[in-house]
Amino acid sequence: MALYSEKVMDHFMNPRNVGVIEDADGVGEVGNAKCGDIMKMYLKIDDEVITDVKFETFGCASAIASSSMATELIKGQKVEDALNLTNKAVAEALDGLPAHKIHCSVLAEEAIQAAIEDYKSKKNEN
Repeated sequence: MALYSEKVMDHFMNPRNVGVIEDADGVGEVGNAKCGDIMKMYLKIDDEVITDVKFETFGCASAIASSSMATELIKGQKVEDALNLTNKAVAEALDGLPAHKIHCSVLAEEAIQAAIEDYKSKKNEN
């Protein structure tokens, strides 16, 4: 069996939503010191709905694919629904990840949560 599913390879070779949102409503950055992966998520939110999401990821194929899939899963979602996205849902949407790469889907979950926390803290300042 191949190490990566076709979906992982597709999202790695053709990642969706790559880039920066200059005037993002929320930005979250997380990293894993053990493997060196770093993810940064940018959210544009209108009326509590994620209208745009972009990411920058420095990492392996699983990290890039997890970031890409996670953005696809939360785009158009209400903020509170996006908070419920789990790393398991990201891995399942990619048709699985190798056991030693599951931490990449955890990083995607954490990056989204960090971006939403940033959004909420900015909103509470106003």
